[in-house]
Amino acid sequence: MTATRTKAYQLKIGLVGAKPPIWRRLLIASATPLPEVHRAIQIAMGWTGAHLHQFVADNAFYGVPDPDFGFEEILDETRYKLSHLLEHEKDWITYEYDFGDGWRHKITLEKALFVGPETTLPQCIKGKGACPPEDVGGLWGYYGFLEAIADPQHEEHADYLEWVGGAFDPNALDLDEINALLRKYCR
Repeated sequence: MTATRTKAYQLKIGLVGAKPPIWRRLLIASATPLPEVHRAIQIAMGWTGAHLHQFVADNAFYGVPDPDFGFEEILDETRYKLSHLLEHEKDWITYEYDFGDGWRHKITLEKALFVGPETTLPQCIKGKGACPPEDVGGLWGYYGFLEAIADPQHEEHADYLEWVGGAFDPNALDLDEINALLRKYCR
């Protein structure tokens, strides 16, 4: 009897405009429903899920519809899978998180492949850079935050360090921790 193989996508998820680059390479089943893709991105990037999000593909918006907030044009993400938005290598979509801070991510389908049952999905196989703290004010706020914590003489140095919980390493990335969280919350 042959073991079942799963079609998987190797995605590169990059935070648009971040310099130096902040990105993750994620291996995920192509048939993953968009709410699960959202959860996997949140974990891989380091976000907390405290804000609204949407996927954008071919001028269509996928997320959680809420007519009370003017989101009636959003397609219900629970009805779509990743393979509905990405089909061919080099295809890409946008994932937006926290409309106030405006975190935009470019998600590129680098490779489609088949994996055996021994392969844990989803998994983060590579990445670069720490995720900016939630509510830091977008990229400009993040750069101001980094400047302040790097300079003990900066007037906001102590406040930012207290706000972030003590220390922040913009290069920190722990793949083992990310993958442990993916195994726990994305099964």
